[in-house]
Amino acid sequence: MKELIKYLLDNMYIDFQGEITLDTVRNFLREDDGREARQLLSKLIEEKGVDDMLLTLADCLKEHIQAGINERVIREQISTYSES
Repeated sequence: MKELIKYLLDNMYIDFQGEITLDTVRNFLREDDGREARQLLSKLIEEKGVDDMLLTLADCLKEHIQAGINERVIREQISTYSES
């Protein structure tokens, strides 16, 4: 059973429903003038969209499935992505 659980955890993936574009992110961050928001928008403009962010975020969040994915974890991962 341990091997099966390990396999399932190792091969689980996260996907995001719905369409999210650079304009969608801009709308979400419209009222946020913080450093993190500006840094993320700058990175997304440089990357020409959100696809790389969503793939990276899903991969990084996979590591947190067992402990739990929450707002703090997602914020940390987005911050790490935008700083890279």
